Amino acid sequence: MRVLYVDDDRINVLLFEEACRVAQGLDVACAGSGAEALEMAREFQPELLVLDLHLPDTDGYALLPALRAAAGNVEAPAFLCTADEMSEVQRQARDAGFQGCWVKPVVLPMLQAELARLGWSPAA
Repeated sequence: MRVLYVDDDRINVLLFEEACRVAQGLDVACAGSGAEALEMAREFQPELLVLDLHLPDTDGYALLPALRAAAGNVEAPAFLCTADEMSEVQRQARDAGFQGCWVKPVVLPMLQAELARLGWSPAA
């Protein structure tokens, strides 16, 4: 599964990449801004989007539809990542088209559980 992770915090990027490496079977590309993510999506064509809420040039809500269009996959599942209070962002995230919200930093058990819920397995 091709995953595009968008976050401007390098530590969170490293933690996400490591969680995906341990999960196995995930091809991960990382971007640090909305503009960079849009460029990458055209070539990488992600099957899953994981977006930080607060980016230097946009926010996850605004980026999601543009990213899906750039990737050519308007149905791509997407998760919003944030350190903000979950109760304040969950409804807005779902209304914006996200399948759910993840607390940063993303941890392996949660990543695996959400991917399994989407039907993914390492052998897939």
